[in-house]
Amino acid sequence: SVDIKESPETLSLVVELPGLKKEDVSIMVENQVLTIAGERKFEGEQKDETYHRIERSYGGFLRSFTLPANVKADQVDARFENGLLTVTLPKVDEAKPRRIEIR
Repeated sequence: SVDIKESPETLSLVVELPGLKKEDVSIMVENQVLTIAGERKFEGEQKDETYHRIERSYGGFLRSFTLPANVKADQVDARFENGLLTVTLPKVDEAKPRRIEIR
């Protein structure tokens, strides 16, 4: 699951990645496309255990997002904490709203 939010200064994506470590995830930006990829590995059955149901998803995943032209794609900041990956992209100065004083 991904939440995308915007402030006057930044565009941020918050990605839920429960059970993963930051080493399991990669982030890439190319041609204004942000790609988040990784893999959730299956622990496998133990000799004395039998699974009756497997509902969690395993294997590789990949999500791509086309970035707007008003972000600085070369200044991506990513933080991973408690199963949440937060990717923050600052906006270019021209894209930030500014107040115009009336004379």
